[in-house]
Amino acid sequence: MYVLGIETSCDETAVAIYHAEKGLISHVLYSQADTHSEYGGVVPEIASRDHIRKLVPLIKQTLSDSQLSPSDINGIAYTAGPGLMGALLVGAATARSLAWAWQIPAIAVHHMEGHLLAPMLEADPPPFPFVALLISGGHSLLIEVTGIGQYRLLGESLDDAAGEAFDKTAKMLGLGYPGGPRLAELAEKGHARFKFPRPMTDRPGLEFSFSGLKTFTLNTLQNSDKTEQDKADIALAFQQAMAETLSIKCKRALQQTGLKTLVIAGGVSANKSIRQHLIEMTEALGAKAYFPRHEFCTDNGAMIAYAGCQRLLAGQTQNLEIFARPRWPIDELLSID
Repeated sequence: MYVLGIETSCDETAVAIYHAEKGLISHVLYSQADTHSEYGGVVPEIASRDHIRKLVPLIKQTLSDSQLSPSDINGIAYTAGPGLMGALLVGAATARSLAWAWQIPAIAVHHMEGHLLAPMLEADPPPFPFVALLISGGHSLLIEVTGIGQYRLLGESLDDAAGEAFDKTAKMLGLGYPGGPRLAELAEKGHARFKFPRPMTDRPGLEFSFSGLKTFTLNTLQNSDKTEQDKADIALAFQQAMAETLSIKCKRALQQTGLKTLVIAGGVSANKSIRQHLIEMTEALGAKAYFPRHEFCTDNGAMIAYAGCQRLLAGQTQNLEIFARPRWPIDELLSID
């Protein structure tokens, strides 16, 4: 079974083809980061218009790269949510229309399930069950996963997501958009002279909160001389606080569930410091951490094609409705037995 995957939830237009037995065949991605950088963040209307311009050419390119024709495709998977409504509708309408024209089934895919399953694209995929930490620009979730669609929410952010906190802190430091990679790059030049709080780690529970960490960062910046070295030191302190907070929460989740496998996915999972902290923590527990490769940490079509393929193989399909849901709790998904 060849499945065409389409991702248009935010500011990346991505397309991929996945085969149920051969694995990932091809994938292409167009990032709008440069377009949105002058505005300091994603402008939803501009994002939607860019998806309209780029999606069909990328689908044609993916088919060409794969040396396949539409008649070879057996199903279409598309991101239906969560995400920006206008952006989601571009992908949903295109996917649903192509599925009707090609007379093949279509399946709506949950964006965060795509991230959660992205490590399954690797040569050494994680075994079920496991704890998943999903950290992106819009979400920070801890989930117990016993199978595809079998998700129990353990904890989530009460305010900003981890990626959102990175972007807002980067903006404070004058680093522009996208902020996460730029802050991480600046942190490499930092000296460990500041100690930032590790929010909500002094109490039980698996929820996150990063608003206080942002405020502490802002106060530290305002009380400094705002030199480039000051900014680098602050970036390092913020990143260390974020990495240690995530590590503490993941350790608790593994201990509470008794599981020995941790999956980390989403755009923030590409951060080197966070990866290192989580690898060291799991090794100390006798557990193992799994990550997707860097190109599949951010939004991509490969994870959507894979997730959709698994659901299509299980017999799940979507009717002719163009389905998009900007807010969509992951624990509402149907399970695959």
